[in-house]
Amino acid sequence: MTIALLVFWGTLPMAIAQDDVGLHFLERPDSLHPVRFWTSAGAGALTYTGVMIGLNEIWYADFERSRFQFFNDLGEWHDMDKMGHAFTAYMESHYIYQGARWTGMKERPSIWLGVAMGSLFQASIEILDAHSAKWGFSVPDIAFNTAGCAIFAGQQLAWGEQRILLKVSSTRPSYPDYRVRSVDGGRSMLLSERADELFGRQFPETFIKDYNGQTIWASINLHAFFAKSDSKLPPWLNVAVGYGAQNMYGGFENEWTDDDGILYRLDDDIFPRYQQFYLSLDIDLSRIKTKSRWLKTIFSVLNIIKIPAPALEVNTLGNVRFHPIYF
Repeated sequence: MTIALLVFWGTLPMAIAQDDVGLHFLERPDSLHPVRFWTSAGAGALTYTGVMIGLNEIWYADFERSRFQFFNDLGEWHDMDKMGHAFTAYMESHYIYQGARWTGMKERPSIWLGVAMGSLFQASIEILDAHSAKWGFSVPDIAFNTAGCAIFAGQQLAWGEQRILLKVSSTRPSYPDYRVRSVDGGRSMLLSERADELFGRQFPETFIKDYNGQTIWASINLHAFFAKSDSKLPPWLNVAVGYGAQNMYGGFENEWTDDDGILYRLDDDIFPRYQQFYLSLDIDLSRIKTKSRWLKTIFSVLNIIKIPAPALEVNTLGNVRFHPIYF
């Protein structure tokens, strides 16, 4: 599930609906707007169907099919994919909620619609995984999907706003041209080639797939929690706590086979797998005051991205590092 798809899913209903004269395109109506509602429902159904067919044909068709099977992938990629599941489900729920509110739907039904559709989309992908011989139905994936939806719904029900945003950032690491020899000693390949094979080379692909470069953040708004009415604390200032991992060239361990079945194993003493924890500053773009509805919408879409900022890193190798700018 890509960032582009999240944005598309959340904003497509707004892009094609027709409004009554006198109602601004981005203005929320006071009551349910039939044209907006049915246009949004139709667009959502078409989007869901198209995406599922596309995923099945473009991605899953390349792998061997199987009967429904389970797969426990907890701990794979140091659970970076699990953090991604929570982030994706959270953003789907949030975007769909915003689209529902735009149609004039009331607050609580909009929240539960966001949760239901976010859960449905993620569960549908899990069903495709369940019928793939390479993967399977992952109960941990469902648990993190549910957590992402719950983080959205819990805040909206408790506070009527999102005080803790889930965000993402990603910078592709500089992979070394380190030569990895096969276990039998007959072949070798560059570690950078292995990274290209796993994560791709172009930015849109690596932004989503490269777990070594990806960080998932919980961005906490200070003003909403701590500020008093006379406080000078900026309402848009957030503190962000991030999670990442490094030196991962396989799901559970740095061992893989090539297309000819030749086994490669990376020396863990040279390239140890480890987890990273970050503390940084961030901006909640939705809290920046502007009279422009279009600018507010753009800010809402971009608010899934953690801004580049200084960051303090503590990792499981026992190191502490300061990054002047981290993304």
